[in-house]
Amino acid sequence: MKKYALLILIHVAGAFVLLWVACTSSPTQNKLEGEWRSKDGKVTLKITPKKITTDDGEPITEDYFTKGDTVFTSFEGNKPYTVFLIQKLDDHNLKLMGPDSVAVEYSR
Repeated sequence: MKKYALLILIHVAGAFVLLWVACTSSPTQNKLEGEWRSKDGKVTLKITPKKITTDDGEPITEDYFTKGDTVFTSFEGNKPYTVFLIQKLDDHNLKLMGPDSVAVEYSR
């Protein structure tokens, strides 16, 4: 009987760990990561797990985090955050609405 209780406990613990990992990973952030180019070719956007670098002549790197379909950036940890709304995101296309309500389309 003790063997069955131990096996059940091990399976429940394993299921809990798998469920926890699945729920805490951010699919939005994983799809965001990589190098994006604007449709007009003027801006390059490089996104790593912790930094966003925009390069439109002079590169600017900012820290960021995502919450739902919103990207919050801050330059060197300064607040308030700059907010970008993700309007479209798939493996090859990204459309961001900036704080000035102008949408910019990017592709890989």
